[in-house]
Amino acid sequence: MSEEVIIENEGGVRIITLNRPDRLNALTGSIMAPLADACADAARDASVGCVVVTGAGRGFCAGGDLKEGGADKAIVAANPDSGSRSEQSFVRLRGFMETSRLLHEMAKPTIAMINGPVAGAGIGIAGACDLRFAGRSASFLTAFDRIGAGGDFGSTWFWSRIVGTGVARELFLLGEKLSGEEAFAKGLYTRLFDDDQLRDETLKAAHRLADGPRMGFRYMKQNLNNAEDWAFEAQFDAEALNMGLSTQATAMIWREKKKSEQE
Repeated sequence: MSEEVIIENEGGVRIITLNRPDRLNALTGSIMAPLADACADAARDASVGCVVVTGAGRGFCAGGDLKEGGADKAIVAANPDSGSRSEQSFVRLRGFMETSRLLHEMAKPTIAMINGPVAGAGIGIAGACDLRFAGRSASFLTAFDRIGAGGDFGSTWFWSRIVGTGVARELFLLGEKLSGEEAFAKGLYTRLFDDDQLRDETLKAAHRLADGPRMGFRYMKQNLNNAEDWAFEAQFDAEALNMGLSTQATAMIWREKKKSEQE
């Protein structure tokens, strides 16, 4: 794994840390590719019950690093194998954006531990997570208007669903920077802590989730994700099915645990 992405395991909690603190963990190809790989590995690793994403130093993620070329540094002239520069840019960025898809869709809870400024693509990564725990020094800025960009890493999709289309349009079109308190008041952050308590409180919640009924959380998250798009009756059918699957799986796990304790 790249030195720009640090992986830690604490029991059933996988902590993924963006490690470019001198650039507020801004994204380049050298960090986006291993970040997507780290999320994919966490998604398929059965020992992981909860995933926490955070940034090193004093920030979560400042978005794409424009000084370093962002996602387009490796784009070359049009050619028969890779297509036009626009096609190459699309394929490259879409691959990096798997980070957000995986954090949103993996069958385990995910938490963004927002330890400072978050902007641009960083708000897409944060929005992809199920929960967002922030320190009081955290801020929130869409930033896409400042570079004439439309938004990436799922940012427009996630935030329209988290806070509603009206607030999302305010955030993106006006591009105003929010303090941690202001972002929490708008519902952007799930919980707000003093900076020195952020890691302990986040990991406390992460361990509670990792040590809880994993199959129950798996189907619960599936239901919640389905509810974002599915029709009413289809959602009812899925809930009925997943309720049976989750309770049966959880009961089996608890029986096995009790049996092993008695032996």
